Amino acid sequence: MSMLAYDGTAMLGRQLRRIRNNPGLLILTQTMPITMLLFFGYVFGSALAMPGEQYRSFLVPGLLVATAANGIMTGMFQAAQDAHRGVTDRLRTLPISRAAVPLGQSVADVLVTAAGLAPFLLVGLAVGWRVEGSALRAAGALALLLLFRFATTWIGIFLGLLTGSEEAAGQLGGATFVLPLLSNAYIPAEGLPGWLRALAEWNPISAVTTALRDLFGNAPVPEGAAWPVAHPIAGSLVWCAVLLAVFAPLAVRRYARGED
Repeated sequence: MSMLAYDGTAMLGRQLRRIRNNPGLLILTQTMPITMLLFFGYVFGSALAMPGEQYRSFLVPGLLVATAANGIMTGMFQAAQDAHRGVTDRLRTLPISRAAVPLGQSVADVLVTAAGLAPFLLVGLAVGWRVEGSALRAAGALALLLLFRFATTWIGIFLGLLTGSEEAAGQLGGATFVLPLLSNAYIPAEGLPGWLRALAEWNPISAVTTALRDLFGNAPVPEGAAWPVAHPIAGSLVWCAVLLAVFAPLAVRRYARGED
């Protein structure tokens, strides 16, 4: 465990330096959620039954979770980039823990995401979003959000190592934008057709989004929803545990095995 902590810290430093040396990607990932908030909040908000400010309060938690789900895309692209350029093979020859490299990448991603929350939340406050609950519940919401980002990053790392191609990772990563659309991140799921509502409510994004809305005090938990949405905090923790239990071992094993 001490070896993993030491090696993981070293890989964390490497990943943070890598992000610092690629400011374009960092700026894009930080500004995209703000752009979407302004676009969805003012364009879609005017077309929905909710009043504008009320919809923006509904939207901010959804966009936070949609951004966290993008850990799949960033994790996949960075892991595929390292594999495609031979960096992964060179790291694999070093006498370090096999879990250190993916762990360092996932922790660095969470730290960058945490830093990016501040400007997004400030813009959210400027457009009318407010924290209606207690400070403790708001802190719990942010912790849950970062845990979900951590879990989705491991999915991306595994898929990136599996593809081993920057081009394939870029194409597959673009498909991840569909995931928030099949959830309650942007619109309430109650108005969807039966089968589509069931699909949306069993989407992990819906559980985490509902949990954030509940913890921030922005919207009540919907009645008659599927279990993960009806019990959003417990449902979110279960989803995060399942994703980590499945994809963290798969990512480490794929990294250790290399190309077959």
